[in-house]
Amino acid sequence: MARVFQPFAWLALQAMLAVLGLSSLAWNGVAFALYPLLPAAVGRRIGRAAIAHGYGLYWRFAALTGMLYLHADELDRLRDEPGLIVVANHPSMLDAVMLVARLPRAACVMKASLMRNPFLAAGARLARYIRNDTPKGLVRRAVDDLKQGGQLVLFPEGTRTTQWPLNPFRPGFTLIAKMAGVPIQTVFIDTDSPYLGKGWPLWQLPPLPIVFSVRLGRRFEPSDDPAAQLAEIEAYFAAGVRPASPKVP
Repeated sequence: MARVFQPFAWLALQAMLAVLGLSSLAWNGVAFALYPLLPAAVGRRIGRAAIAHGYGLYWRFAALTGMLYLHADELDRLRDEPGLIVVANHPSMLDAVMLVARLPRAACVMKASLMRNPFLAAGARLARYIRNDTPKGLVRRAVDDLKQGGQLVLFPEGTRTTQWPLNPFRPGFTLIAKMAGVPIQTVFIDTDSPYLGKGWPLWQLPPLPIVFSVRLGRRFEPSDDPAAQLAEIEAYFAAGVRPASPKVP
């Protein structure tokens, strides 16, 4: 970005986050009205497709600013595939927005507390996103959703990456794969920017432009030994993650 635009870059980035938040709030108003009117299967399909479409619009808008780009065309190969767990590393707060934008079948796992968030709750309920209130409940709901042809987007680190190359993986997704009888597709999110990584202050302007890239990794079939498979996939990610810029310049 040319130096002349630097004084406006901070405001523009904040405005982009505000657009994302306000559009989510607007959709939640619509979803709140639709939830009691639509059958569960119809609401699930419409809710997920609408969120994916909205996130896709956000990324197109972001690219027009010349400050924030997402290269994720490889995900289009997965968009219509039923019964699939998609797992990825987690460098940024925007990671779910990246993946769901290209995967209209996908459900995310959400903290139970977020189901009360006015920016997320109604849309998440309409889309039948998966609550993580209890481990058993999470597994049961995820298995049911996958058997109905859904996709599940998960970040096994549990939170944004804080140590190189990855935070230790949390168990669960390999067990879900076994119980649902579905494969696990690995996805790598690469970036040269610390923007919205763990510990990055929202008010700090990162180097521009910010670029995220998504690439498909190996696919793992469900295993009879979920614990061993968890360790195998964690090692695979650790070897395949590409270095990013330090979080603080």
